[in-house]
Amino acid sequence: MGKDDEILLTVERARIEALGLFQGLTFDTARYLPMLLNPAHHRFVRRGEAEHDPSLKQLIPYFLIEHAGTLWCYVRGKQSGEDRLVAKASLGIGGHINQDDVSLFGGVYETAARRELEEEIRVPAGSTDRIVALLNDDSNEVGKVHLGVVHVLRAPTDAVFKRESKITETGFRTIGELRAMRDRLETWSQLCLDGIEKLLAV
Repeated sequence: MGKDDEILLTVERARIEALGLFQGLTFDTARYLPMLLNPAHHRFVRRGEAEHDPSLKQLIPYFLIEHAGTLWCYVRGKQSGEDRLVAKASLGIGGHINQDDVSLFGGVYETAARRELEEEIRVPAGSTDRIVALLNDDSNEVGKVHLGVVHVLRAPTDAVFKRESKITETGFRTIGELRAMRDRLETWSQLCLDGIEKLLAV
């Protein structure tokens, strides 16, 4: 099966607009999460269609990994599933929610978020995470069809390792180092970096 034939979880843009569409980060997660995580509001759509239909938003878990005031950063290699982001540096680990993530044993979002994290990286025991914000960027073609759910994962050590070859140039960087390379970051990571103090304080 080609990637265009994957069946992805989407939410109708109109449902988000009814609550108040935002640009960039919002920390008012209590307003949006009950709707976004409610299976009654989910539509599973073929990726080849969803990627070109801005009336739908694909829900994307986006994990920022923090340790001792630094953030884990990587570069998306040529094997990245999103061609439009190849060679961009990123602070976020995550990906699409597939129909296969539907489970009788837990919420589809929680199941998918954990799967995406564990497929792409290995984090040290004792790591914790929580949802701190939502991210929307309608300024570009990628952002128009995606909605990020921003998690901060706090790692007790720097023992974070990649599992996938598409992840390159990994390592923890200080906020100052990341700001110096802001132009290399994908748009979502730029938005997170601009709000990083508040994201880490939640």
